[in-house]
Amino acid sequence: MKTSTTLALAFIALAGVAGTAYAEQNGGDGMRGPGKMRLQKAMKDAGGSLTFDQFSAAMDTRLKKIVADNGGKVTVEQLAAALEKARFEEMAKRIMSRYASDSDGTLTTDAIQSREKKMFALMDRNDDGKVAQDELPRHGPGRHGGHDGGEMK
Repeated sequence: MKTSTTLALAFIALAGVAGTAYAEQNGGDGMRGPGKMRLQKAMKDAGGSLTFDQFSAAMDTRLKKIVADNGGKVTVEQLAAALEKARFEEMAKRIMSRYASDSDGTLTTDAIQSREKKMFALMDRNDDGKVAQDELPRHGPGRHGGHDGGEMK
C-alpha cells in the first residue's frame, strides 16, 4: 500500500474521531448510525439503563480488536491498514454474493460466465445475439444506468 493512501485513510479515520469529539463538545451526543443502533438495542435489552460494562460491550468492537491485535496500542499506519483490509473484505463479500451461487463460498469461472450471460441478455434488448451502442446502459445524472436509446456520453 502506498504511503499516501495509508496517510489519506488515516486522516479520514482521525477526522471522524475529531468530528465526534467536536459534536460532543458542542451539544451533540456523538452517536449515529450502527453505533447508536447497537446502543439503543443494548439499552432496550437491559431494561432502560446500562452499566459501563454493558455500554462498553455495545460499542464498536472492531476498533478494540485492532488495538488488541497490535499489542494494546496502534499506530496510524496500522489503523489505516486494518481499515483498508476491512473495506476490501466487505467489497469482496459483495462481489462473491453477486457471482457465487453455490454455498461453498468460492467463485468459479462458470459462475462468472453465468452472470455475464445474464447481463448480456439484459443488454441485448432486440435479442439479435449482439449488443449495439444504443443498447448499452447510459450512466449519469437522471439516467440511473437505464436505457434511453441515445449515444453513450
